[in-house]
Amino acid sequence: MISKPIVQLSAESLVQEFFKKSEGRWKSQRRYYTLKQETEPQEVISLLTVEYLPQGSPQLIELAQLHQLEQEDCLICGTYITWKSDYVKGTRKPSEGSTIFGANGNILYRDRGFATDDPVEAIYSFTNPTTLCLRTEYKGSVFEEELKFIGEHYRTRQSIISRSGEEIMIGQYLEKRLA
Repeated sequence: MISKPIVQLSAESLVQEFFKKSEGRWKSQRRYYTLKQETEPQEVISLLTVEYLPQGSPQLIELAQLHQLEQEDCLICGTYITWKSDYVKGTRKPSEGSTIFGANGNILYRDRGFATDDPVEAIYSFTNPTTLCLRTEYKGSVFEEELKFIGEHYRTRQSIISRSGEEIMIGQYLEKRLA
């Protein structure tokens, strides 16, 4: 019997591959469920563009400065994401924006959070090479997210938002690669 060597991949090598694989244009269909009140789910369609950022790129250096990290080139990789979103039932105005992610160790630095324009940090891990898990905490809220590749052309995402230890919202996403 021939045994195969077991390779343990670091979180950094996994996030590099995940971000490289994410590069491209995506259509995101998502639905937000509010758990504390009986309301119709909010449905949103977004067009995303994901650009892979290698270590030393100007955006990552700027992100490191924003987080006041000692070494400007310490972020080993990242992504620059832009989006344009429309609410299906017209309950809110269309929105567009961008965000930058950068990784170092098991921390994912971001120039802004889901519910804040302030820089935030998330702890990230992988349950397997195609499933990225994030946990971000700020302003009394906790955001737990899972992004999972389904083959090469689809990703699912789920976000659970909690406040004061109680879950208040769930976001579920299906993302299809356009290019």
